[in-house]
Amino acid sequence: MFRKNMLLGFLMSWLSSFGQRQDSTGARKKALSQTDIDIVYAQYLQNGNHSAVTGGIGTENLQVYAPEISLTQRRDSVQVYSLQAGVDMITSASTDKIDFIVSSASREDVRGHAAIGYERRFGKRGWWAGAGTSVSVESDYLSFGGSIGIRHTDPSQNREISLRLETFFDDMRWALFRSDKKATLIYPKELRGTEWFDRYRRNSYNLSLNLYQTLNRRMAVGIFSGLTYQQGLLSTPFHRVYFNDGSLKVENLPARRIRVPLGLQWNYFALDRLILRSYYRFYWDDFGITAHTIDLETPVRIDPLWTISPFFRFYTQTQADDFRAYGQHSPEQTYYTSDYDLSAFQSYKAGLGLRYAPYRKLMRRIQFNAVELRYAWYRRSDGLVAHMITLLLEGSHGE
Repeated sequence: MFRKNMLLGFLMSWLSSFGQRQDSTGARKKALSQTDIDIVYAQYLQNGNHSAVTGGIGTENLQVYAPEISLTQRRDSVQVYSLQAGVDMITSASTDKIDFIVSSASREDVRGHAAIGYERRFGKRGWWAGAGTSVSVESDYLSFGGSIGIRHTDPSQNREISLRLETFFDDMRWALFRSDKKATLIYPKELRGTEWFDRYRRNSYNLSLNLYQTLNRRMAVGIFSGLTYQQGLLSTPFHRVYFNDGSLKVENLPARRIRVPLGLQWNYFALDRLILRSYYRFYWDDFGITAHTIDLETPVRIDPLWTISPFFRFYTQTQADDFRAYGQHSPEQTYYTSDYDLSAFQSYKAGLGLRYAPYRKLMRRIQFNAVELRYAWYRRSDGLVAHMITLLLEGSHGE
């Protein structure tokens, strides 16, 4: 099964790409009204045969249906309020295997999440400061987050630099909100006679420093750097690991992890109706993974209302030090996992987006800005295949 946090991160990064609010030319769009309203519906389907729940073999069949709404309110050009909320409805065949109960319609789970933020401009020299908080709830997961940040935009609007600190505090126990059940880590059914972990919390701290620079009327670049430190329960307690002597244990990973990403963006307005967007990301962590990502997108404005955007992404990573396939681990190892998200693989994502942006008044204070439909096909070298369809509706409410 695609590891939950990585899958949800993939979904959120996809949804946040819509939130950059670009017009059909790719330039940043100035706010036309007091409140911006984005409604997103995403549907994700995958299949594969390397489920970590069953030790690196077995179905990875998974479906996610994710509606989301985002509100951004700008007041008197110096204050910005934001609210984001959504629900992810998850159906996973391999999750049934935790209890050896296989239903005809696979196990279902629901994740709810919400975030609020506030940002304020100080003085007239382009300085902004902001803070936010978030919560995410699932049957075996509760997370609270917080963030603070500053950014500066120069008077010409050609350069923006930002610094941001995010924290997430996760409780990995199951049945946290059920009065008839004791909150506890959930292990595979046949391994519940042992308390495999004496901790159930995971804390994450993310620091990012970003620079966006417009070089001239046709070219812009960005540099995105970060540092993440995680500590606590980094293992997934219902992942099985089978060893080469036939024994079985719960996945065990180190209790800390350092992650370092570095991204470079280059956008070029080749023609009045053609934009070249490119992005490269380098990633390293102390689990032993080194990764490279290349993203390419070429929006083409067909006419003032319609834009078509083909895109492609290539990703490659090395294997984590503690990963082995089913039945390949030695019992003497301290740490062990058969989660193929930590294996060596390459992946490819290709797709197409279609955007219609009339910016048309529907009522006196309500404007319909745009609708965008995107489809992506994803394949990993370990055999996992996924499809994703995303629909975005943009609107605004004026004073």
